[in-house]
Amino acid sequence: MVVGRLFLIYAGLMAGLVGLWYFCMAAYNRRRGLLALRKVEAACSHRARVVDAHWIGASKLQAHLRFAARWFENARITIRLQPRPVPMLWLLSSWHKQRETVTFEADLDNAPGVRLDVFRHHWLSDGDRQMIKSSRNWTVTRSQPVVLTTSNLWRKELPPIVNTLMASRGHNLLKVRLRPESPHIAATMDLDALSGEEAAAGFLSVLRELAAGASRTRQ
Repeated sequence: MVVGRLFLIYAGLMAGLVGLWYFCMAAYNRRRGLLALRKVEAACSHRARVVDAHWIGASKLQAHLRFAARWFENARITIRLQPRPVPMLWLLSSWHKQRETVTFEADLDNAPGVRLDVFRHHWLSDGDRQMIKSSRNWTVTRSQPVVLTTSNLWRKELPPIVNTLMASRGHNLLKVRLRPESPHIAATMDLDALSGEEAAAGFLSVLRELAAGASRTRQ
């Protein structure tokens, strides 16, 4: 009888701790997501405004944007956060080194005439640098960016798009996707790279350049 009561007390305490953890981490995610969304909205200034925003679970915030000029149609921002409210999912996410990201999706006036998926990778970590410094057998050479493609045909419409991504203002983009069907353009960047209004404005500027290049592929 005593053991049963102790078990119930223990189970109640654990449930309370789990509930408290979920509540605190969900609140933290909400603050973090809304702060990122405010940065994007401030960067848009008078060019766009957030029409509506809603949470999908405790780790994903999605908002629709309406632009004054016809830059983008059916634009939306998706902010994906670490699943902090669920400890096991958070541990798995950290183990797989999943990033918190901001994804912009929209339609263009002229749908792209190409299908393109671009992924950016950086293979040199801080640990690698330390290993290189401690070894005399390494020769380090700084090279220009390298493009690896799975296509046998390099269409003439692609260089302006790729050059935009390789430029300094496009270095924070992790992934870009262009499609003839909706959404025509999708771009993802690291949430930590969205450090302020200036970074958010640079993000939108790169998106405009990509949209201009993608639309020209139909012309």
